[in-house]
Amino acid sequence: MNTVASVAQYLQIAQDLSARIADGDFSDAERLHGRSILASEYNVSPETIRRALHLLAEMKVVEVRPQSGTVVLSRDNARRYAAQSFAGARERTLYAQLRDLLREQAELNRRAAKLVLALAESHTAHAAEFGPLPTCEVAVPEDSPLIGKSIGELRFWQQTGATIVAIRRGRSVILSPGPTAELYGKDTVVLVGGEEAAQTAGRFLKRKRKEEPT
Repeated sequence: MNTVASVAQYLQIAQDLSARIADGDFSDAERLHGRSILASEYNVSPETIRRALHLLAEMKVVEVRPQSGTVVLSRDNARRYAAQSFAGARERTLYAQLRDLLREQAELNRRAAKLVLALAESHTAHAAEFGPLPTCEVAVPEDSPLIGKSIGELRFWQQTGATIVAIRRGRSVILSPGPTAELYGKDTVVLVGGEEAAQTAGRFLKRKRKEEPT
């Protein structure tokens, strides 16, 4: 039998017997069932019962009398032992739960670190293979016919092949502007795309009013 399991069993049986005595299942001076009967009742070995009764005897809950069996000494002592055992069992349970949570946290940290490492390696490999994304900046003229119009309305990507990744407006920067973002005079548009797309976007932003797309 596993030693840890055996220890837990005799402690649990001692706690249960003390609770039964405290609840009046056995009265003072009453003799408990024999070890064989208790072993059958709790489905454990007689040795486990002997250890449980020996513990209760140390706590003056019962008295083990050779040749006469085990008798109840004090229901009051049984109540005190049951209360102490319950508190101890709860504390052990809380410690076990804390230990399990710490183990889970350590495992999550290990997995998270592994993912971060994989992402870093993937980014490095991607950058080495393709190099940095080509970017350029184009200023929006103050008299541009595109002022006040949104990126989606202008169908910017369809018209130029370039993607707007940011708009610098004075001291502020709008990152990843959505299709509803509007362009204003003196904006600086940060684009991602090839050289041809960048040139097309520059002409598109700087066109005069008569060239305004329909």
